[in-house]
Amino acid sequence: MPAPRKYPNELRERAQRMVAESMSEDPSLTLNGAVKRIGPRVGVVPDTLRGWVKQAAIDAGQRPGVTTAEASRVRELEREVKELKRANEILLAASSFFARELDPRLPW
Repeated sequence: MPAPRKYPNELRERAQRMVAESMSEDPSLTLNGAVKRIGPRVGVVPDTLRGWVKQAAIDAGQRPGVTTAEASRVRELEREVKELKRANEILLAASSFFARELDPRLPW
C-alpha cells in the first residue's frame, strides 16, 4: 500500500493552474520564477511544484517524457515479472526435488 500523499490533489491542481496563469499573464516569467513566486503562497516547496508542472506538461503531451500512466504500467509489469521469476524458481526447485525422489542416482 503506497504512503498517503503529503499534498491533496486539489492543492496540486490549484498550484499548477496558478503557475500556468502567472506565466500566461507575464510572458517574461520563466517556470523557475513562477514556481518560486507561487510555491510559498500555496505552501509548497518550489522544487516540488516545478516537478508537478513538468509532469502535467508531459501527461498533456506538451513535453517529451514518460507519462504517469506509462510509469504506472512499467511498475506494474516489473512487479509481475518479479512474481513470475519467483514462481519459476519455486517450480524449478520443486521439479528438482521430485526428480531426486524418483531417481536418487540423478546428479541434481
